[in-house]
Amino acid sequence: MNLSIITYFLGWVMAIEGVLMVLPCIIAVIYRETSGFYIAGVSLFCMIVGWLMAHKRPRVTIFYAKEGFVAVSLSWIVLSLFGAMPFYLSREIPVFENALFEVISGFTTTGASILSDVEALSNCMLMWRSFTHWIGGMGVLVFILAVLPLAGGYNIHIMRAESPGPSVGKLVPKVKATAKILYLIYFSLTVAQLIILLLCRMPWFDSLCISVGTAGTGGFGILNASCGAYTTVQQAVITIFMILFGVNFNAYYLMLIRKPKDAFASEEVRAYLGIILASILLITWNIRGSFGSIFMAFHHAAFQVASIITTSGFSTVDFDLWPSFSKTILVILMFVGACAGSTGGGIKISRIVMAAKTVKKELRSLIHPRSIKILKFEGKPIEHTVLRSLNTYLITYMIIFALSVLVISLDNLDPTTNFTAVAATLNNIGPGLNQVGPTCNFDLFSPFSKYILMFDMLAGRLELFPMLLLFSPRTWMKE
Repeated sequence: MNLSIITYFLGWVMAIEGVLMVLPCIIAVIYRETSGFYIAGVSLFCMIVGWLMAHKRPRVTIFYAKEGFVAVSLSWIVLSLFGAMPFYLSREIPVFENALFEVISGFTTTGASILSDVEALSNCMLMWRSFTHWIGGMGVLVFILAVLPLAGGYNIHIMRAESPGPSVGKLVPKVKATAKILYLIYFSLTVAQLIILLLCRMPWFDSLCISVGTAGTGGFGILNASCGAYTTVQQAVITIFMILFGVNFNAYYLMLIRKPKDAFASEEVRAYLGIILASILLITWNIRGSFGSIFMAFHHAAFQVASIITTSGFSTVDFDLWPSFSKTILVILMFVGACAGSTGGGIKISRIVMAAKTVKKELRSLIHPRSIKILKFEGKPIEHTVLRSLNTYLITYMIIFALSVLVISLDNLDPTTNFTAVAATLNNIGPGLNQVGPTCNFDLFSPFSKYILMFDMLAGRLELFPMLLLFSPRTWMKE
């Protein structure tokens, strides 16, 4: 275990977090809020300690998959611990586990909240709360790779540990260039949404917070009504951008290099858009009598489908009041998730497609035992290692899900609340159903259950295994 390189990365994470806290400090100056002093203090502390940890480059910069996964897991924990301090020190969230829950929910782009009155927070804290979505959406270590390349190409292990999806590759030969391209696309889409919302006459502060939240497919609103208080046009813009941020960023790269046909030919993107369209039409049909017109039924169905499948978690209405058929579709979409290589969570469309193809192959082999069928995805044969990784992921996912539901059931809440609370956190969704529905919050859980749900949020964002490696004694053994 190369502990020096892990410490080096943790130092950079703290330093960059300190720099990123400058944005909410600026908001505090604009609105003349004293809470900004707490953010500024934590920001200065992070920059100083981070510089002390990272000012001297390690003599050995080579690291392998184990170090990459551990560095990512510890980085997200450190990021969350210091990210929670402004809320706790300012007493705007006076209970530490609640402040930590809120920030982990932000960084993992979950959007689950313990707050009953969001509007009671100061503007600078609201900005920091929403900005954590943007930071966590693409991943802070992916940003570090864009500015801090390490020799030998080993930094692909960092990107694979932090980027969502069954397999992560490079868009271009160098990891540094790949990271830069990803952030260029990410930043450009964020700015585009911000400008369009401003043109739609949304207040500038709301536009900024909603844009960074949508980009990270998070879900923290700055109003108690989430997005329900905005106009139909503004909600439609948010719907479109939620769907856009749920697309594999490889598709945008193909558009940048003028290969749009290849982008739209993607199996994953077509399946993603097909599932969205089918879900919207089915829910629109089911809730058509709940709204004044078929158009408004379609509008709200589209918003909630986009919000749930991309794991954004915004809401315009209380969908917990919808018919069971519609709620069931939304729960299924919680597990499906967005595309790999996007900022969305869930199991991912690519895994769903590959699992479906595997089932189809097994059924065919039962009918024709001697037939040989090569599974392909995106026009390429699926390697055995990818299928093995897929099966291992799904089994591990089910075990963590079942154990989490079992443990939090000690709080004696109803099964629907427990089930959807774990689904909402492990898949980085945000709201669930019943007592954790879109008009409720997660403060009803005990401190122990909150820590279980925090682990689920981190595990779900980091694709399970980086977090699980921290609990393996062999991870820390010298080889």
